[in-house]
Amino acid sequence: MKDFQINEQIRDKEVRVISDDGSMLGIMSAQEALKKADERNLDLVKVSPDAKPPVCKILDYGKFKYEQNRKEKENRKNQKVVNIKEIRTSVRVQDHDLEVKAKNCRKFLSSGDKVKVSVRFRGREMAYVDRGKDVLLKFASMVNEVGTIEKQPKLEGRNYTMTLQPAKGKEK
Repeated sequence: MKDFQINEQIRDKEVRVISDDGSMLGIMSAQEALKKADERNLDLVKVSPDAKPPVCKILDYGKFKYEQNRKEKENRKNQKVVNIKEIRTSVRVQDHDLEVKAKNCRKFLSSGDKVKVSVRFRGREMAYVDRGKDVLLKFASMVNEVGTIEKQPKLEGRNYTMTLQPAKGKEK
């Protein structure tokens, strides 16, 4: 939560003042605005310091701070955290091993996680990078009922990588 300048902390010569009921009181000196806030037993809070002149509001600072915290908490609650799981394989992977990895991938995708699938090339396997792409595309076709390709297969150094995301409407 960002900190707001309140009451005596406001050192600007002129400020635009908004009253506690939302009506504009106009541009006045900070001391004059502070007097108006004191008359109503409320605080003067600088809500927009970047504006010319800065905008200050007359309000109950404790209540304002509480509501800001509540809004932030609500926003954090509505965020969805997406984890990226990784599955590694090699060019010379057997069909059964690929099926086991696909089963795990289905589990990850159905729980709403993204999956990065990578094929690592060792030694002279670099001469057959096209086979790595074939393995990734075959893998993607094995899990296409629960996931779609987010990033197409791409060669990065000695790895061929691809990212899968949960299919729309399939994740929990």
